[in-house]
Amino acid sequence: MQTKNRWLIALSAVGIHISIGSVYAWSVFTNPLQQEMGWGLKQISLTFSLAILFLGLSAAFLGHFVEKFGPRAAGTLSSLFFGTGIAGAGLAIQLESLLLLYLFYGMIAGIGLGVGYITPVSTLVKWFPDRRGLATGLAIMGFGFAALISSPIMNYLIEQYGISNTFYILGASYFVIIFCSAQYLAPPKAGWVPKGLEAAGKNSGARKLKEDLRQLTANEAIRTRQFWALWVMLFINITCGIAILSVASPMAQELVGMSATSAAAMVGIMGLFNGGGRIVWASISDYIGRPNVYTLFFAFQIVAFFMLPNITVGILFSIIVYMIMTCYGGGFASIPAYIGDLFGTKQLGAIHGYILTAWAAAGLAGPIFVSWVRETTGSYQGTLVIFSGIFIVALAVSLLIRLDIKKLRTMSEKQIFKNTGNL
Repeated sequence: MQTKNRWLIALSAVGIHISIGSVYAWSVFTNPLQQEMGWGLKQISLTFSLAILFLGLSAAFLGHFVEKFGPRAAGTLSSLFFGTGIAGAGLAIQLESLLLLYLFYGMIAGIGLGVGYITPVSTLVKWFPDRRGLATGLAIMGFGFAALISSPIMNYLIEQYGISNTFYILGASYFVIIFCSAQYLAPPKAGWVPKGLEAAGKNSGARKLKEDLRQLTANEAIRTRQFWALWVMLFINITCGIAILSVASPMAQELVGMSATSAAAMVGIMGLFNGGGRIVWASISDYIGRPNVYTLFFAFQIVAFFMLPNITVGILFSIIVYMIMTCYGGGFASIPAYIGDLFGTKQLGAIHGYILTAWAAAGLAGPIFVSWVRETTGSYQGTLVIFSGIFIVALAVSLLIRLDIKKLRTMSEKQIFKNTGNL
């Protein structure tokens, strides 16, 4: 059987992620739905929250499906759920049913989101053992940039064809893109390694792949301290990032006196840094290691969140927020490779699914927490100082996991030496 082109595998992954990542453009529908249906902002926003909640839940519950039936079947399942969910939202609008909108867009499309998110990522880690960060960063960058691509398309379709027809068109389009992309996905054959690494171990001049610390199943991984360390780090990074995303415009206007127009422009540019940070930080992690990248994330954000309340210059405020966004996006992109390093690729999709419950939890906690602190203290300044303190916890966890990694590596090296000595 001919080996597939791993870069076409990566392209297929990008196709899936650009499609499902369009969920981040949900706000495009907010004003049209308010005007046409008369629904309130909270009612409409709940649709997006449900989609993110079901993303996390389905990623956790369907991770084993990905491992058992393979990426092609899992990607096909994603196309069915996501396409049906988006098209079903059109039916909900025609019937003027908010509950049906929650069912189709929030739950059904949300399930498609979850399985679609983890399917290509787990496959890419196996195809790019030498460039895990770069490969997963490419796909997840597609998810981050999707809103920039889909927002103008959605606006155009709404203006030309109306809200319900827009959902029908998008549902059919996303189904085709995800379905076609999924058909090329497949794991590499057992023992496959990229060209240039095939002679590793035989040829002293060949570049050697770095061995994973262990090969664990998902159920074994969640019983380890390292799994929960990754969960906590991702949860904190996402919670604070989503919180900033949810209040960036009013916060900039309050703290540095930015105009509404300038604040809106800043929010748009934040999306670029969110997407760009995914590929940049994930690629850097291939060279300096995932533990170093996460430690850098948290060390920088401790300082950044502490500085923000004291900044009075709009440009400097914007630059620091942009850098925070790169860390937010980079956290998503670097976590699959980190999982592979620690637990191996045996059931990476399932482990990644369990880890993504941190996203579901953070999606609910972040906006609620920042709003509560703002209402309690009367200012965003207190919120930012609290976030700085929370990142101290994340930094401590990132340092503690290094000790575990060091111990595991030492044990692994001793075992290899022991086995070699017995030969």
